[in-house]
Amino acid sequence: MISQIIFSVVLLAAIVFFTRAVRKISRNIHLGKVIDRSDRPGERWKTMLLVAIGQSKMVTRPFAGVLHILVYAGFIIINIEVLEILIDGVAGTHRVLSFLPFYGFLITAFEYLAVGVMVACAIFLIRRNIGKLKRFWSKEMTSWPRTDANIILITEIALMCAFLTLDASDTLIQRSANAAYSGFPISNLLTGMLSGSSMGTLEFIEHFCWWFHIIGILAFLNYVPYSKHFHILLAFPNVYYSNLNPKGQFTNLASVTREIKLMLDPSAAPPAETPAAPERFGAKDIFDLNTVQLMNAYSCTECGRCTSSCPANQTGKMLSPRKIMMDTRDRMEEVGKNIDKNGKFVDDGKSLLFNYITAEEVWACTSCNACVQECPVDIDPLSIIVDLRRFLVMEQSAQPQELALMLNNIENNGAPWQFPASDRLNWTSAL
Repeated sequence: MISQIIFSVVLLAAIVFFTRAVRKISRNIHLGKVIDRSDRPGERWKTMLLVAIGQSKMVTRPFAGVLHILVYAGFIIINIEVLEILIDGVAGTHRVLSFLPFYGFLITAFEYLAVGVMVACAIFLIRRNIGKLKRFWSKEMTSWPRTDANIILITEIALMCAFLTLDASDTLIQRSANAAYSGFPISNLLTGMLSGSSMGTLEFIEHFCWWFHIIGILAFLNYVPYSKHFHILLAFPNVYYSNLNPKGQFTNLASVTREIKLMLDPSAAPPAETPAAPERFGAKDIFDLNTVQLMNAYSCTECGRCTSSCPANQTGKMLSPRKIMMDTRDRMEEVGKNIDKNGKFVDDGKSLLFNYITAEEVWACTSCNACVQECPVDIDPLSIIVDLRRFLVMEQSAQPQELALMLNNIENNGAPWQFPASDRLNWTSAL
């Protein structure tokens, strides 16, 4: 009974702390402007099934993609077993679901998947820390992002080891009462290491691994909201609400569009009510971005596929699409702490643009959409870059000289060239 009470208290505390963390993240995301992405629900569900659940974009890089699918499938499926552990912990039972006719098949599948997860995580650790894959050692990948990834990988290996050791020790305990107990394939291989142990030792190992496994999972659950691995939850809504329009199709500002239409159509009647002036053209801080863009930032797993595919980054420019998302998330976290401290946001004299992302980074982008195409969960760094550019151009007139010249020519001549429209056909005079 004492064990059940302790377990129930730990479980309740884990749920409470996790809920609080998720609510803060939800609050931070909703600091952005509301955007309606409820159109084409059928296409959105299809995209989510293919990209988020089916991992279709992961396998564009087959080696890493297959390993990731193994970890993804293994971790999700094995955690079905957590349901049994939770019931056992609260009710004080032992393998409460063992009455199911396919229980043996389930545990066997779990054990094979556990081995697969361990192998995949070990390979990922080697690729990151020994192979030092270039995209994991970019300048924005400071000590904490690298440590964060290692913590998750090592934790998953430890949890799978505890699961298999738990099964192995339990197998020997059950055989002491029933010699015909068959056990499960992988844990059977591990029983040899424990076969000389006393019953007291086996029971200690079994209880220790049981508690380690479930406490580890609950700790992992509460670590995830503070980690880049929150994408394991946000990937699904992030893909569902992703932009379904053709890549390269930019959005227009409603206020600007309205004024241009009135200017081009002299007969158009002005609106009955004077529309409210836009708060800001483009984006300077996270408050100017929309909720999907902010959710993108929390969905980023820092895999670096976007940056490794960015032509600007490859030529040595300052731009890293991954850094854009990391900076946006860091700024949201800073603003969130400000709100937690003061009850509301108090101007701290900082902004996403300038304090986190420089104008040099923003103007290095070629708008090629390679980062959007590469992202395994349909994150759109380009939309943030474009909004930051809009602020620089429309609010501060702070654009590169070449762009300023082109914009002036369009305004004065109706074309990007430095000659009037009446001279455009001069090149034909010699024909």
